[in-house]
Amino acid sequence: MTTAPGPTPVDFFFDPSCPFTWATSRWVTEVAGTGAAAVTWRLMSLGVLNEGKQIPEQYRAGMAQGARALRALAAAGAEGGNDAVAALYTALGTRRHGKGEPYTDEVIADAVAEAGLPPAVAAAVAAAVAAAVDDEALDAAVRTSHEESQSAVGQESGSPVVRLGGVAWFGPVVAPAPTGEEALRLFDALRTLATVPSFSELKTRRGEL
Repeated sequence: MTTAPGPTPVDFFFDPSCPFTWATSRWVTEVAGTGAAAVTWRLMSLGVLNEGKQIPEQYRAGMAQGARALRALAAAGAEGGNDAVAALYTALGTRRHGKGEPYTDEVIADAVAEAGLPPAVAAAVAAAVAAAVDDEALDAAVRTSHEESQSAVGQESGSPVVRLGGVAWFGPVVAPAPTGEEALRLFDALRTLATVPSFSELKTRRGEL
């Protein structure tokens, strides 16, 4: 495996409602834990992505719940920075994708309490999040971050978007999330692809979560 001189900066744009994004985020977290990546957690929205499109009825409630979770994450970022976003996303995703709980206001509040933030930050985030789930003004921050993700890829793209330096892609989609040496091999491959300007897409069938 290629040895990088230091952690590779990674922007990880995510919608917290997407289960495949959650799996990829666990891979990125695993890699960051080894020191190979320094991750900045950024928001994107499948709701914004699908504006103006016909959304099947069975998905509408989930998208509305996801919008409230995104507001909570935007508030967490404003109060506690990148670490707060990472911690809250982990707590939210564990409940939503690990336990199958919907993003109700109670679940969101419980996730804030479970995020393990420093007490002063936790109190500020909890207060902000309590107001944030109904605060449509925070949608502007989510939209701005989402639009940056789309601009980085250069075309309409779903969640997640991963950016290394000046290169961004939709994905990688991993199911289940690789761990250990396999996780690092995949990240090393992504770093290599980022050095090839002509590379644009590689795709196969998705694995099962």
